[in-house]
Amino acid sequence: MNFGEALEAIKSGKKAKRKGWNGKNQFICLAEMEKCNITGVIILNPEHNDIGSKFIMFVGTSGYQCGWLASQADMLAEDWEIVE
Repeated sequence: MNFGEALEAIKSGKKAKRKGWNGKNQFICLAEMEKCNITGVIILNPEHNDIGSKFIMFVGTSGYQCGWLASQADMLAEDWEIVE
């Protein structure tokens, strides 16, 4: 599957990964920010419709990355698959 199809899958609640990723159990998913801790201050997300509160999260072998950005190679790849 291509990146566009993987993106639609994660928008519907599924997890996706690239077949070529070498770490076990790595995937991306859609996450929603309910609150954010910045320098010890809790900021509640006001859920503005114009900016939204959702983001792509990468879950990898050493933790997770909020706001993951796809590389050009990721966007052009045809080896995306759904994680069951």
